[in-house]
Amino acid sequence: MRKLKLQVQMTVDGFIAGPNGEMDWLAFNWDDELKNYVGALTEPVDCIVLGRNLAQGFIPHWSSNPELEGAEKINSTPKVVFTKTLNQSDWDNTELAKGDLINEIAKLKQQDGGDIIAYGGATFVSNLIKHNLIDEYHLFVNPAAIGTGMAILNQLNSKQALTLVKATPFACGIVVLHYEPSRSE
Repeated sequence: MRKLKLQVQMTVDGFIAGPNGEMDWLAFNWDDELKNYVGALTEPVDCIVLGRNLAQGFIPHWSSNPELEGAEKINSTPKVVFTKTLNQSDWDNTELAKGDLINEIAKLKQQDGGDIIAYGGATFVSNLIKHNLIDEYHLFVNPAAIGTGMAILNQLNSKQALTLVKATPFACGIVVLHYEPSRSE
């Protein structure tokens, strides 16, 4: 069965964006070690899942900036956008998922292929977490606190125990926390 990985940038106080979607707190001075970490994380990935809100900026950004590091991988990887409002995709290499989130993710996991990676936005990722659909969490904790904003861990109905696989600090101040769900509880 395919794994669903979450790769998300967040602040030390747990926000993935400011109240209006601000991302000015992100650390962009990534060294080769951090870039290699991301390369290893995404190498087995052959499907990207996104919520509609993020997709509307994410997909056009990467397709119009093919010179950016990582753009080739992102642009060539098939994408599935979860939406209740779009009826067709105007993006290359992208399908729409309009059904129940749990069922749609289950179908993707049952297909042949490599890993699946989720990039967000806040509502979409919150629902993936709430329904315990994530197999690996890769939380890129940036060296910033913003006090308020868009959270992804605030919709839980019950405790979700996680097991720390690895914590990796990088020179730019980002610490990547790799967790997996504790399935025994």
